[in-house]
Amino acid sequence: MSRAVDDLKDFQRFTPKKLPVEEPLAPGHRACQGCGEVLALRQVMKALGNNVIVVSATGCMEIISSPYPQSAWRVPWLHVAFENAAAVASGVEAAHKAMIRKGRIEDKDTIFLAIAGDGGTADIGIQALSGALERGHNFVYVCLDNEAYMNTGIQRSSSTPYGAGTTTSPPGKKSIGQQTWKKNMPAIAAAHDIPYVATGSPAYYVDLMNKAKKASLVKGPAYLHVFSPCPTGWRCAVEDAVQTGRLVVQTKIFPLYEVIDGKYRLSRKIKKPKPVTAYFKLQRRFRHLTEEDIALIQERVDREYDRLLELCGIAKEE
Repeated sequence: MSRAVDDLKDFQRFTPKKLPVEEPLAPGHRACQGCGEVLALRQVMKALGNNVIVVSATGCMEIISSPYPQSAWRVPWLHVAFENAAAVASGVEAAHKAMIRKGRIEDKDTIFLAIAGDGGTADIGIQALSGALERGHNFVYVCLDNEAYMNTGIQRSSSTPYGAGTTTSPPGKKSIGQQTWKKNMPAIAAAHDIPYVATGSPAYYVDLMNKAKKASLVKGPAYLHVFSPCPTGWRCAVEDAVQTGRLVVQTKIFPLYEVIDGKYRLSRKIKKPKPVTAYFKLQRRFRHLTEEDIALIQERVDREYDRLLELCGIAKEE
């Protein structure tokens, strides 16, 4: 039996009444009002605690948390280039092991965390991530997915959903907006046969925090893909970030699941799903979609969800 399954047997879960009090990410950062990404990051950091070294790629969370001469980080934190968070984290982890082996530092089960957005993960950083996963480094990689390059002006990424409008995929008479379907990064990570892969949303904070903790417990690489609502880029109300993070799950667009040693486990089965329009109507990036466009997206969402149920060994409900 693999170390991943063994380590998760006696896992002590967080509950709404039993949450950690640590705040490795301090208040006073400069995120936009209603930012769902920094909310997700705070939840992840609370779950991991203070014994962590963070490697953060260029992006929104780097910009808002480290404006010189201030920092919102209460733990060791490195800012690295857009594309190499996974590579640097693997280097830090390897150097740490070497220093322990030479007796220069004590082994205190430090957690090594790499953070990047969807652009720094699914696009420019995918080869560094793939290499680090393939080499088996003992680290946690968190993709904070706000579905575009928000920090530089809301440009489309390969994680931008089909039909969404961005500054580089604007809808028009001959364009629907984003013309490709969202890249399935959790499946790509799982294809590396790593111990742990999971999806999470800050609207389901206990689920997300438990998954972050699990990711830190396994021996080897762990990948956590976190839905990160962005009112600024998605053109939704600042007070709707959490509701958006809830609706994306309730409409089956972003299902919550885990892949532990290659075995898929559904975290939350949606028995009475809402139509995708319930999610779309809160965001102006989808306002141009026609009924035909929405029907196409709904069919795709239903098909992909049924496929996930099959992977989880769950019978489809008619």
